[in-house]
Amino acid sequence: MNLSMKWLKEFVPVEMEPRAFAEAMTMSGSKVEGWEQEGAGIENVVVGKVLSIVKHPDSDHLVVCQVEVGGGEPLQIVTGAANLQEGDVVPVALSGSTLPGGVKIEKGKLRGVESNGMLCSLGELGLTLHDFPYAVENGIFVLGDDCIRTPGTPICEAIGLDDTKVEFEITSNRPDCFSVLGLAREAAATFHHPFEARRPAVRGGHGSVEGMLDVKVEEPSLCPIYSARIVKNVRVKPSPRWMRERLRAMGVRPINNIVDITNYVMLEYGQPMHAFDLRTIDEGKIRVRLAKDGETITTLDGVERTLTSQNLVIADAHKPVAIAGVMGGEYSGIMDDTTTIVFESACFNAVSVRLTARSQGMRTDASSRYEKGLDPNNCLPAVDRACELVELLDAGDVLDGTLMDNHASSELRRIPLDAGWINRFLDLDLTKEQMKEILTPLGCLFDGDEILVPTYRPDLEHKADIAEEIARFYGYNRIPGTKLTGASEGKYTPEQLFRAKVSRTMQALGLSEIMTYSFISPKYYDKIRMPENDPLRRSIVIKNPLGEDTSIMRTVALPSMMETLARNYNNRNASASLFELASEYIPTAPDQLPVEKITLIAGMYGEDMDYFTLKGVAEELLETLGVTGYDVESSAEEYSYHPGRCAVLTVDGKRLGVLGEVHPLCVQNYGMKGRVYSFSFDLQTLFENRRQDVSYQPLPRFPAVTRDLALVCSDKIPVLTLEKAIRRGAGPLLERIDLFDVYRGEQIESGKKSVAFSIALRSPTSTLTDEQINAALKNVMAELEREGASLRI
Repeated sequence: MNLSMKWLKEFVPVEMEPRAFAEAMTMSGSKVEGWEQEGAGIENVVVGKVLSIVKHPDSDHLVVCQVEVGGGEPLQIVTGAANLQEGDVVPVALSGSTLPGGVKIEKGKLRGVESNGMLCSLGELGLTLHDFPYAVENGIFVLGDDCIRTPGTPICEAIGLDDTKVEFEITSNRPDCFSVLGLAREAAATFHHPFEARRPAVRGGHGSVEGMLDVKVEEPSLCPIYSARIVKNVRVKPSPRWMRERLRAMGVRPINNIVDITNYVMLEYGQPMHAFDLRTIDEGKIRVRLAKDGETITTLDGVERTLTSQNLVIADAHKPVAIAGVMGGEYSGIMDDTTTIVFESACFNAVSVRLTARSQGMRTDASSRYEKGLDPNNCLPAVDRACELVELLDAGDVLDGTLMDNHASSELRRIPLDAGWINRFLDLDLTKEQMKEILTPLGCLFDGDEILVPTYRPDLEHKADIAEEIARFYGYNRIPGTKLTGASEGKYTPEQLFRAKVSRTMQALGLSEIMTYSFISPKYYDKIRMPENDPLRRSIVIKNPLGEDTSIMRTVALPSMMETLARNYNNRNASASLFELASEYIPTAPDQLPVEKITLIAGMYGEDMDYFTLKGVAEELLETLGVTGYDVESSAEEYSYHPGRCAVLTVDGKRLGVLGEVHPLCVQNYGMKGRVYSFSFDLQTLFENRRQDVSYQPLPRFPAVTRDLALVCSDKIPVLTLEKAIRRGAGPLLERIDLFDVYRGEQIESGKKSVAFSIALRSPTSTLTDEQINAALKNVMAELEREGASLRI
């Protein structure tokens, strides 16, 4: 909701910068979204008086004006407006000025005649005829007597375009704050200023309403109160400038004095109102009833609407004239020849209004307020305020008396003032008197140790609500901070820290993290070549899926990764390296929740990508995480991977993951060409085998001894098997082992290969002797021979 600061000052003497006001109001619980200064886009535009007008010597439609702008010589300005006369007071954009939208005005020449600025129209100032009805729409704006007409006065000050609009975010439990009075009451309590509200005073004296209208509420549960007052001899005309300014600042377009009065009261009191033409009320009867199925009404927006028996309406003796709490009927509104009107002020059930508005596909300012739950005791002051404004604006003659059918209760809710409980709850030490001082500006009354809550505060129901009021006006920043008792200090779990480390490492290795949906299509299993009898095809089925493509919970993450890689490929990205910490859902027993498993999956393609790129990423990740002692074995059993370019990793016999080239047929199923590589690791297995303690050793004091071993073995023996044999044989003296050559060729027997290692031996306590070195190498060769390897001669 927007709030006019000028309007606010009528009730609370607040004089401060918008930022300070916004911060203080936000801290006290009325959140400010922002503020805007009217006319902020207008610079160096002043009031000017036209001294003379002469015809342009070289144009039929231009005239040359001499304009007084306060001090100094008059300015010469060329214009094409036809509505100017000598003596008119107009807005003058001086040379170097700025207009709304960033338009810059500089002096120049028009048809050879110098022009030192521009005379402005309403539109050029960002205004419309609704703001100044007497202006000429397509001509220069000539200021009326309701403006400051002194030459040189800044135009925003002269025409009242200098208000500050503050935008509040109002929660639905505070319907009272959807009004100037409600926000003024909050501001008064925040800044400890008096709240200057008064009861509307209506003089009347133009006759009685007796016998003119019969009001009856047939559904008291949906309409606790309906009140109305009558105004005769209505004089429809534009509203005065001060009212138009306030409506504009609040975001409401001025129409005429009668419509503007109803909008003004709605904004000021938060009470929606409606004005009927008395002539349209058949037999002078108003009935608040439920509509009949099939009844129709044409609303003010010109739409004919069919009603149901669930819709509450305001009707006359024969037909509905308004949809209660939503919108009036087209033929009951104010016309140019209207002479007698009925101001309606009623309270309607919040749920009923909301359901009616939704069923009719319409939402108005009135319905949005009624939906929050309004105070029925606000109806009479609101209708009196409307009549007071009628008299102030000389818009008609107000009749004496109020027509009303009132079923509302004015009894105030009582809540015990339990100072001890509130102090314990807030960790404060306030006296009962101090609490009363805080609550009194909010409209609370006291009966001993009981709080009498005003009816406009439906949100105050329990002592916790009272504690909140005390806290926000005492100042949240003044309440001491305390740790929660019985609760551990918040921190990341080891699993969360591990996941974060995995993510950081993968990003450091050049892969981009993705997030995909956990629900997929059953057809995705076919695309990754999963066998029909594979148990992973038994997925959790979603009861109400968005579609077939999102109907099951995935049991493997590879389809999601391939879909993302394929999308990048189809978008002509030359390469992609992606990873995800993906959730997989493995079903268990029929009546039990599935096992949610987190899998680290990576995928890549591109000219610079190959199997060894993927392997290097995997090895660097495992080394960073401190996962050691894993076995790597080639596998041709992974249906989604190339049978000759795939390896399975295990730790102590437990499967850690798989890496390799995605099967060409699988790649083809995704519409891709070239090779795609992927690995997936079970995150829980990684976590269980991580290195938890890192130990640092001093730099070695004694030299290392390096030896190269060239071995011949069967081509089927993995290099890792040979490496493990070397580690067993060398024992604690082994410092480093590096593979530097694998050879297959004419010089090696068919079916065999040559593998060359460089090993480094070092003792932490002394320089190695020849006997120690030879013994270590002898043990190494013994272990290698057991694995089927021998020295290459």
